[in-house]
Amino acid sequence: MKSVTLTSIAALTLPFLAANGWAYNEAPMLKQLVEAGQLPPVEERLPKNPRVIPVYDSIGTYGGVLKRAFKGPSDRWGPTKLMEERVVETYMDGEKNLSLVPGWIGEYSVSEDAREFTFTIREGLRWSDGAPVTTRDVRFWYEDVFLNEDLMPSIKALYTSNGVPMKLSFADDYTFTVSFEKPYPLFLTVLAKESTGRPGLDRPGFIEPFHYLKNYHPTYADPAKLEAAIAKHGAKKWTDLWDSKGQIQAWWFNPDMPVLTAWRVKTPPPSDTVVMERNPYYYGVDAEGNQLPYIDQIEHRLFQDPEAINFMAIQGEIDLQNRHINVADFTLLKENEAKGDYTIEKWTKALTWSIIPNLNSADKVKQALFEDIRFREALNISVDRETINELAFSGLGESRQASPISGSPFYDEEAETRWTEYDPDKAAELLDAIGLTERDDDGFRLMSDGRRLSLVLETRWDIQGELLEVVRTYWQDVGIEVLVRIIDRTLYQQHVDTADFDMVLDTFDRSSVITADPLRFLGRYGFAPSYFNWWSTNGKSGEEPPKDHPIRDVWKAWENAQTAHSLEEANAYAQRMVTLHKQYGWHVGLVGETPAVYVRKNSLKNFPAGFVHDDALRGVGLAYPQQLYFSQD
Repeated sequence: MKSVTLTSIAALTLPFLAANGWAYNEAPMLKQLVEAGQLPPVEERLPKNPRVIPVYDSIGTYGGVLKRAFKGPSDRWGPTKLMEERVVETYMDGEKNLSLVPGWIGEYSVSEDAREFTFTIREGLRWSDGAPVTTRDVRFWYEDVFLNEDLMPSIKALYTSNGVPMKLSFADDYTFTVSFEKPYPLFLTVLAKESTGRPGLDRPGFIEPFHYLKNYHPTYADPAKLEAAIAKHGAKKWTDLWDSKGQIQAWWFNPDMPVLTAWRVKTPPPSDTVVMERNPYYYGVDAEGNQLPYIDQIEHRLFQDPEAINFMAIQGEIDLQNRHINVADFTLLKENEAKGDYTIEKWTKALTWSIIPNLNSADKVKQALFEDIRFREALNISVDRETINELAFSGLGESRQASPISGSPFYDEEAETRWTEYDPDKAAELLDAIGLTERDDDGFRLMSDGRRLSLVLETRWDIQGELLEVVRTYWQDVGIEVLVRIIDRTLYQQHVDTADFDMVLDTFDRSSVITADPLRFLGRYGFAPSYFNWWSTNGKSGEEPPKDHPIRDVWKAWENAQTAHSLEEANAYAQRMVTLHKQYGWHVGLVGETPAVYVRKNSLKNFPAGFVHDDALRGVGLAYPQQLYFSQD
C-alpha cells in the first residue's frame, strides 16, 4: 500500500461560474418544488462560493434510491459516515494521496506560530430548513455546548494545547478564530476527524443550529416549554435530549433537527426502514454546477441475523455496503456477484483485530496480572495468528500486532511483529514465573487468591464468534479459562466507558494517520479508560495512574506533539507513542490489514477502488457519497 500523508489544505473552487452567467442545475424533484413556489431557486439556496466536490469518474445524473442494511437505532455509524460535514475534511485522490479540503468553511488562515486558525464560513450557507448559517451557530456550540460540563464533561483532549482548551473569538457573522496557548500544528489534521457533528456529544461538531436548539437549552429556553419537552420525550433532565440517544440534538432520531449534510432523515428509527432524503440546501456542487447529491434518497433496511445481510446482497437488495459485511464471507459473496448484479470492491482496513486487557479492572488481582508485562506477553504468544487468519478471515489478512498499518507514515516493523510468534511453551513458562503454578481439577490455573484464572472476554462483534472460539481454545491450552460474551453495542460501550470488564475484542483502528485521532494510543478505548478520563478531565473524574506508570509517557508524547513548532516535530512525538506501545504491549493484536469488503451494485458509479478504510479517515465517507450516482443504462 502506498504511504499516506496529509498535505496542506487545498481549496477546490468553481471558477467564474457566477461571473460568466452560467446557471446552477438541480435535481428534478427540487425543480418541481421551485416551480410550485414551495422552494427558493437553487441560486438562492447555495452559498456565494459553493463547495466544489470532484467526481471520481464522471459527472453524474440525478435520481435513484441507494439501499443498504442496518441493525437498529444503535447502528447509527453507517448512516453517520455517509452524512458527515466537517470544518475541514480529508480527500484521497486516485493516487492514494491525502489532502485536507475546506468543508462548510470557504477560507482559512494559520498564524506563523500555528497558534491561531481563522476560518470564514461560506456566505449564504444555509441549514436544511433554510435558516442562514453564521458564527452565532459556532458561538452557541462553543460557549453553550463545548464549555458546558453538563453536556461535555470530557473528551476535550484533542482540542487542547499545553493542557489548556482552545479559545474561540468571533470577528463578524462569518469569521471566527480558534486560538491555543501554545502552537498546535496538528490542529487541522485533528479537526478533519473530530469535527464530525455526529449524533450525541462524544465527538464535538464545532457548529450547532442556534435558532433550533436554543429552545432546548436552559440558557435560552422558556423553562415551562423545556420541562414540557423533557416530559414529552420521557427524559429525566434536559441533557438527555442531547446525548447519543436523545430525541432532539441527534438528527438520526429527529427529522426536525436542521443539518448541513447532503441528506436529512425523513423516517427515523425505530422504523424497519430508515429513510434519508436529499437536503435542498446542500452547499456542494460538481464541476459543472450541478447541486449535489445526485442520489435522491437513502434507505437503511433493518436486519438482525448476520447471514441475512449476505442474503440481501445476493438477492440484489444492496446498492452499497461494507458495514456488517464479514470478510470471512468474501468467497460466498464473490461467487454470487452475477446473481446479485454487484461487484465486490476491496479497500484496505487500517486496523488490527485485538483483544484488550483492562488495566483499570476493579478486580485488583486481575488488574495486577494485566499490569504484568509477562502476563501480556504470555497472552500474545499463546495464540496462533496464522490459524486465526485462515479460519476467521479466509487468509485475507495479516498476522500482526496492534500498531500502525504498513503504508502509514508511523509504521514500525518491530511494533507490527512484537510478540506475534506462536510459542505456547514459552507462554507457559512466563505464567509459571508469575506464580500461576497451581491448578484446579479442570486444569485451569489459580490466581494468588485461590480463584480460578477465569477471564470474561466481551465483544460487540457477533460476526467474530469463530475467532473468539479459537482464541478461547488457545488460552485454555495454557491454563486460562475464557468466558465469551457477545453483547449489544450500547452495553459494550457502557462497560468500556466505566472500565467494567476484564478483556474486550475490538478493532485497533485509526492506524493510518494516527495524529488525526490518537485516542487508541491514549487509552480511551479499552486498555486504560479510567486513566484516560482522569487525564482528559484534568483529574475531575476517572482514576489517577501511579506516578511511574508508562501511560504518563504516552500522554506526555501527545502533549508535546500538540505544542510542537512544526509538523515534523509533532510527528516525531507521535512516533514516540508508537514506540511506547511497542515497548509495553498493552494489546493482543491478532490479524489486521484485512480487506474492507464492499458490495457495490453494478449501476452505482463514482465509487473509488482500493482506498484506505479507517475511522480516522471516516470510512465510507472518504468516497464522498454526495457524488455517487446510478447510471441510466
